[in-house]
Amino acid sequence: GTIFLDEIGDMSPSTQAKVLRLLQEQKFERVGGSETITTNVRIISATNCDLEKMIEAGAFRLDLYHRVNAFEIKLPPLRERGEDIRLLIEYFLHRLNRTLHKQITGVSPEALELLLHYSWPGNIRELQSVLRRAILMTTVQVILPELLPQEIHTLASVGESESQGAPSGLDFSAFLAESSGQDASNLYREALEWMERHLLTHVLNLTNGNQLQAAKLLGITRGSLRNKIRALGIGIEHLVTSNE
Repeated sequence: GTIFLDEIGDMSPSTQAKVLRLLQEQKFERVGGSETITTNVRIISATNCDLEKMIEAGAFRLDLYHRVNAFEIKLPPLRERGEDIRLLIEYFLHRLNRTLHKQITGVSPEALELLLHYSWPGNIRELQSVLRRAILMTTVQVILPELLPQEIHTLASVGESESQGAPSGLDFSAFLAESSGQDASNLYREALEWMERHLLTHVLNLTNGNQLQAAKLLGITRGSLRNKIRALGIGIEHLVTSNE
């Protein structure tokens, strides 16, 4: 048969050792049992972690990595899969209608535009969760924009405006011209800091300085956001300002 191990990057060191033994010896004992059972199964594993970086940090075993990485399939994030979002919406509506005993016929054009322009940091699981929530809340047969979470309205609007041109106030060409006339030995680091400062300031303005909501929109932890705010010298007020 086949066994699927999800999020193997989250395994503790002791669990990694047990899985490695199973893969090497094809033997295991049931929890609470003493009998050794021999098995021969196909192992499929998945993770959203960078296992190679985890190996460098000592958080994932190199020998286990080579065992599970016999054949690798890389799945791009949902935001890079274009029209797949439409197909997934249709699939989840059909599936959720059956499990929730609903008769939702589709998504309104306005709601669909929001879903298509959202970046989906949580990928397919987030899409499924958003649709499930909307189906449970709706009293009509179509999912409307007001049934979608606020972060979808916010980030979808940001993504749409950025696709039409650079946001006002962000002149990267001017930054490069100014930096090139100075000591450009650290241009890469300075460019990353410039981008991060403006991105974080923009998102914090959208959330009126709410760091928890901003971290969720950015797809990072609140602790990471707090560290970046401190390192980049971003001042938090009701309206966020950047200390340049």
